Amino acid sequence: MQRLGSGGQGESEQMVMTTLEQLRQRLRSAIREIPDFPKPGILFRDLTPVLGDASLFAATVGALASRYAHERVDFIAAIEARGFLWAPALATQLGAGLIPIRKKGKLPWKTRAVEYELEYGTAVLEMHEDAVRPGAKVVVVDDLLATGGTALAAAQLVESFGGELVEIAFVVELWELRGRERLRPRPVFSFLKLPDH
Repeated sequence: MQRLGSGGQGESEQMVMTTLEQLRQRLRSAIREIPDFPKPGILFRDLTPVLGDASLFAATVGALASRYAHERVDFIAAIEARGFLWAPALATQLGAGLIPIRKKGKLPWKTRAVEYELEYGTAVLEMHEDAVRPGAKVVVVDDLLATGGTALAAAQLVESFGGELVEIAFVVELWELRGRERLRPRPVFSFLKLPDH
C-alpha cells in the first residue's frame, strides 16, 4: 500500500512531505493545552480550535483521506465521542460507509459489546450486529491516542465481526502514554505526535 507521508524519494514526494510538515506545524499551533482538565494532573489537548478553522480542518481530513486513497476502504468506524467529529468527513471523502462505535445503551438495535479497562473501573463500547460484514476493510478513527484502551476495544469489535482492520488512525498521539504499544500488532497511524520528539 502506498500512503501519503510514508516517505520515499523524488521531487514530488519531497513536496508532499514538506506540505505535510507545514500542516503538522499548523495543527501544533492550533491545539490548546488546558492544565488540570478534566481532573488535577491532566494536561488536556483541546482540538476544537482545529475544528473551528475551516481550512485547517479540511486540510487535516484531506491529508488523512490521501493516506487511504490507493486502498479500498469500505467503512470508517468512528469512536464516540470525538471520533464522530472526524470520521464522517473522512468517510465522505473516501466514499466509505460510516460505523458509529458507541458507549453502552446508545445504539437502538441489536449490538455486540466489548468491555475495556479505564484508569478507575471499566467501560463498554458497542456496535450494531450488522455494521461490518466479514472481509470488509475498516479504518477506525478517533481524535487522540492516549493509553489506547478505547481504541483497542473498538478494534476488537471490528475484528469480532470478521472485519479487516486497515489501520487505527488518530489526529494526535500522546506518545509518552504508550497507547501504540497496547494496540500491537494492529497498524496505527497518528498525524501528529505530542509532545514533540
